[in-house]
Amino acid sequence: MNLDDPGELDWGTPLLIQLTPEAVARVLMDTANAVHTGRETCIDDDSIISQMQAQDDSGVNTVRLVEQEFADEQEPEVIWHDWAVEVRLGQVLITGHWHVRSGATPFEWDWLARQAEMAFERACLLVGRRARRGVWVEEPEPREVPPPRASRH
Repeated sequence: MNLDDPGELDWGTPLLIQLTPEAVARVLMDTANAVHTGRETCIDDDSIISQMQAQDDSGVNTVRLVEQEFADEQEPEVIWHDWAVEVRLGQVLITGHWHVRSGATPFEWDWLARQAEMAFERACLLVGRRARRGVWVEEPEPREVPPPRASRH
């Protein structure tokens, strides 16, 4: 590759950039409730509701969007709903969490889910992929039927 050549570069020319975990977190996860780094995932496979993953051609760098639910460690009766975006670049794992108590308003759920989805969409660029929003159908959850009222005639 000759960078002094004024002609166009080959589309397959590798680009090298330097990113820090802090830069990735600031750009992608600025609205997250919590962000941390590590070498291993903090997500328990048993708590996963849904997940989506993108990886580069080498399979080394990955981006994952995980939706999960789990009980609070201090208050087991409190259930948290969490959307996590994991960005693994080489050996470094950067994770952002957008979480809410399960009894929160639909507006909160939608806003947090959308923030995590946008972070995932943007992070896919780091592995050379494009993410697009989709449409899905949710089945209604069964509701408890209240007992019939007693009435007097």
